[in-house]
Amino acid sequence: MPTSLPVPIEFRLPGGWLQARPEGGDPGVAFAAVHPEPDARFAADITIEGGFLPEARTPAELAAESVERLGEAAESVAVTDRREFGSTDAPGLTQRLTFSAVADGVHRDLVQSQVYLSLVDIEEPRRPAVIRLTLKATAAQYDGVVGDFQEFLRSVRPDSGKAA
Repeated sequence: MPTSLPVPIEFRLPGGWLQARPEGGDPGVAFAAVHPEPDARFAADITIEGGFLPEARTPAELAAESVERLGEAAESVAVTDRREFGSTDAPGLTQRLTFSAVADGVHRDLVQSQVYLSLVDIEEPRRPAVIRLTLKATAAQYDGVVGDFQEFLRSVRPDSGKAA
């Protein structure tokens, strides 16, 4: 069963993307979507997960831990781009990783873009939340779907609870 996010957000999926069950039933993933046109039977996916930022931790530390975890399950993980953004009160980070892994019994070269957003929990302002938004695609498909991911990212915002 997917988890809920610590701070509600709203977003819009790019045209054609389909809501899906989190890969492998990952309990940490609150939302998942897949691209309708797989590359060699591997569908690019977008996932959303989040939690409260552990005390005195930064998005950069969480991103580094993500690279370490991926390195335990994949081959030849490389950080090809990492950028911090935002402010001291609301830091964020984006990173792009390339790696090789076996998916569905096939060895694949994959690319993963991760965006870490720090958000303030209105009910608990001293307890910062972090949302991780991820795109994973084959290296061959990445350039064709990264624009969709950027469109998706532009639509993400805190959910005001007010109907539009």
